[in-house]
Amino acid sequence: MTYLLYVAAALAEIGGCFSFWAWWRLDKSPLWLLPGLASLILFAWLLALVDSDAAGRAYATYGGIYIMASLGWMWMMEGVRPDRWDIAGAVICLCGASLILFAPRGA
Repeated sequence: MTYLLYVAAALAEIGGCFSFWAWWRLDKSPLWLLPGLASLILFAWLLALVDSDAAGRAYATYGGIYIMASLGWMWMMEGVRPDRWDIAGAVICLCGASLILFAPRGA
């Protein structure tokens, strides 16, 4: 369930940020900003649902998931296929995020 929350949060954040990118860099209508803002609010809400004893730990773990989701966005939405270095870097980050998330913690 935790990974699903992180993935949903990442998609919401990427979608929201892309709306700003589209408006600013792709000369889309400023109306693109409205769903983008809603998506960023959804992102913050979803990330706050993650069960963690510290916000910083939740955010650190999220970073690895975000990297994977960003490469997926690049491939699926922008048509740019990740290369082997993208994949290798993302796997390393995901391993680090999993370590942060699942490491045994002392009381």
